[in-house]
Amino acid sequence: MEGVLDHRMRQLLSELNPYDLCVTEFVRVVSQPVSDKVFYRLAPELKRGGKTRNGTPVRVQLLGQDPDWLAHNAARAIELGSPGVDINFGCPAKTVNRSKGGAVLLKEPELIYRIVQAMRQAVPSDQVLSAKIRLGWDCHSRTMEIAQAIESAGANELAIHARTKADGYRAEAIKWAAIAPVAQALSIPVIANGEITDFAAGQRCQQASGCTDLMLGRGALSVPNLAAVVKNDVAPLSWSAIQGVLTEYVALEVSGDKERYFPNRIKQWFGFLRQAYPEADALFGPLRRLKRSEEIIALLEAA
Repeated sequence: MEGVLDHRMRQLLSELNPYDLCVTEFVRVVSQPVSDKVFYRLAPELKRGGKTRNGTPVRVQLLGQDPDWLAHNAARAIELGSPGVDINFGCPAKTVNRSKGGAVLLKEPELIYRIVQAMRQAVPSDQVLSAKIRLGWDCHSRTMEIAQAIESAGANELAIHARTKADGYRAEAIKWAAIAPVAQALSIPVIANGEITDFAAGQRCQQASGCTDLMLGRGALSVPNLAAVVKNDVAPLSWSAIQGVLTEYVALEVSGDKERYFPNRIKQWFGFLRQAYPEADALFGPLRRLKRSEEIIALLEAA
């Protein structure tokens, strides 16, 4: 979700939905302390007690491969006000995996154990340490081993995206049932993720995975009130309501410090919206050809 689910999008979506928790875009950890400036840039909610404007908790997510530096920066995130810390072992992006971050670590359960253990020792015991994984790198034969390593190292929660890295985001590759043995074996909460696109899909995921709790990702950008749809069986927002959300989003983006990123951000979002709304699909063609904020705003206003 890097690049589009920033703090402004979290503000919008948390005000439309009954989210229990939001997680930030990942904070990349290499071999040094992350500056407070970077933490605040990616998680300005830290200045509000680690919550969105409407009070939804926002947890800082880290990504990296060095146990000591991840531990150091996890402790700093807590000091700055993050309600717990999340560690990303699921990102399938090639650039991330080439630098030995994200899903590539699924090949090394022992290293995952050492990372989680180091972070647990650095994060106060009254704060949640959560982890996000996929089923595996190219198969799910080691899912249980990975999950048990994470639990035994001291994590409090585990979110599992029900595909391998090799599966990418192919809808037909989703394997919710592969989560079920893990949910049964672990004593910590297991949260299911992947292809939860409507109320019925949420019900099927819960039944197949054995998980009560669900995590939403890309679907939350396609249907902006998806959490309400999945949790309360309400209708997706109408396109006219989406237009109101877009108006608010535009105002937030162009008045903030990221106006130069607005053209790319809005195009990314429309790439998701068009999957659920024909009106967004019709706008996507002319939108993607525009480069300046004022041109994009004029197009949206005309529509």
